[in-house]
Amino acid sequence: MKIGVYGGAFNPPHLGHITAARAVFGLLKLDKLLVIPTGHPPHKTLPPGSPAPEQRLEMTRLAMEQAGLGGGVEVLDLELRREGNSYTADTLARLREQYPEEELWLLMGADMFLTLQTWREPERILSLAGVAAFGRTEADTEELFSVQREYLCRTYPQARIFTLSIPGVVDVSSTELRERLARGEGGSLLAPAVYGYILREKLYGTAADLKHLPLERLRPVALSCLDHRRIPHVLGTEQEAARLAERWGADVEKARRAALLHDCTKKLNLPEQLALAERFRVPLDEMERREIKLLHSKTGAGIAGAVFGTDEEITGAIRWHTTGRGGMTLLEKVLYLADYIEPTRDFSGVEALRRACYEDLDAGLLLGLEMTIGEMEARNAPIHPKTLEARDALKGQRE
Repeated sequence: MKIGVYGGAFNPPHLGHITAARAVFGLLKLDKLLVIPTGHPPHKTLPPGSPAPEQRLEMTRLAMEQAGLGGGVEVLDLELRREGNSYTADTLARLREQYPEEELWLLMGADMFLTLQTWREPERILSLAGVAAFGRTEADTEELFSVQREYLCRTYPQARIFTLSIPGVVDVSSTELRERLARGEGGSLLAPAVYGYILREKLYGTAADLKHLPLERLRPVALSCLDHRRIPHVLGTEQEAARLAERWGADVEKARRAALLHDCTKKLNLPEQLALAERFRVPLDEMERREIKLLHSKTGAGIAGAVFGTDEEITGAIRWHTTGRGGMTLLEKVLYLADYIEPTRDFSGVEALRRACYEDLDAGLLLGLEMTIGEMEARNAPIHPKTLEARDALKGQRE
């Protein structure tokens, strides 16, 4: 197995890191990429006000989830857990113990490659792993790369050196990016979830008021709360909610906000959800205390109101988007159905349900509730009383 090792301060991890990781993974035909945020860089001091180690780790995870490598990339806290300076030789030695038979390749940009001989124990580094150095274009790097390749191979005969150019890689200075973020700029140079995390945690001098975020800033903040696999669903729900709201006369912006936040606690486990419910005084029934699928809508509503300042109309739509209830508001109906029929949904009957929702909203809602109840009955799963209440109320209106 061929394993790439990609280290750095990732302060913050930006599109340059993501595009380089993706390109090198393909060009080297790696089986796995290990991304390792530096704990204490020996060659420079992290600037004052830098995020805490666990924050850099989380940003790096969010960034690498967007690299499109799936399970091929893994972010490790190996150096963050180690005391003292983070030396590459020590990291590679540890990885060699873990992967004794695998082929390790140390990934680095042009600046790092051109100074490799000044690092601590360069001979040990080159005995433990090959070096894959990348630059933007051959014109930018090849002349310098060729001189350094020859020097390293002559000085360290065991060295395995691979240099490559990556046209189109996003060239970003982390120092400049941090300065731009402090001025309220630079979001386009980050993966949306990373930018949202920075705003949510108020990093790098940002000072976003989470209770008064414009929609274009609420979106990345909401995405930063999600497991990356849920991002397409949430963005699809926003799209569908806006379409349904426009079709049936609901407030389109409120529909978008409710959709973006409706799963904001979905990735949390049951104890974490229950702790949130207690913290925000969210009332729960016994079924909701046991069933995490039901619980996330209640804790999500609590977070939406307390942290993001949503009004009761939006909060209510989030609160009831899983079970429904009797006497649902227009926005509650829109979100319930947008969550059900958004474009990534693919189940038997979804096309008929989509048509019904745009022909008659209440008929679509009744069909969706009956489909849910039928599915739960088929699995002998408990049905929440509010779901039955919602169905019965709609049936009563139509008789």
